[in-house]
Amino acid sequence: MTTIDPNTPANGGQSQAAQQLAGNFNTFLTLLTTQLQNQDPLSPMDSNQFTQQLVAFSGVEQQINTNDNLQSLISLSLSQSASAAVNYIGRSVVMTNGMGSLSGGTVDWTYNQAATSAGTTLTVKNAAGQVVYSTSGGTAAGNNDFTWNGQDSNGNQLPDGQYTLSVSATASDGSAITSSIASKALVTAVDTSGSAPQLVLGAMEIPLSDVSLVGST
Repeated sequence: MTTIDPNTPANGGQSQAAQQLAGNFNTFLTLLTTQLQNQDPLSPMDSNQFTQQLVAFSGVEQQINTNDNLQSLISLSLSQSASAAVNYIGRSVVMTNGMGSLSGGTVDWTYNQAATSAGTTLTVKNAAGQVVYSTSGGTAAGNNDFTWNGQDSNGNQLPDGQYTLSVSATASDGSAITSSIASKALVTAVDTSGSAPQLVLGAMEIPLSDVSLVGST
């Protein structure tokens, strides 16, 4: 795990651009001063071009300062998000997108059926989207619990990590029955190595946006 570094390449690029602009601006002023000192008093140079260049330099400088300030705000926002995410460590979170964290060889899901079904099929996929296990599930209306032991259809134990459950329930007339899925896992750490903090749930990571409910433990 790493912490957010405010000195990102973008910041470095902004600083380098500002330094280059300052060098060019100083060179421009030196040349302007030299030309003004050595101009022909009887035929003075047109100042419009110098004025336009000064305005252009000023506009670029303001844009670089704006980008620097924006990058600082982004870095501050990421730091605040990381600090908020740390508060999740040691607490349980509920996901309602079908994902579950296989940890220690087991993962628990709860699926809710809008009505009693004539048949319910439960399908588990790995993080690559491949079907690794399929079985029949409870058909009762309301909540049904499903505990998976982490074994594929051939009885092989699969590694801990992220898996996704899908539910296909049909009524006696063949029509589909709506189902929702939830799973709960414990937050063990926070990963801040990316562009946004990720909650570590055993061997899987999820963004804060995937959390539907936060428990005390």
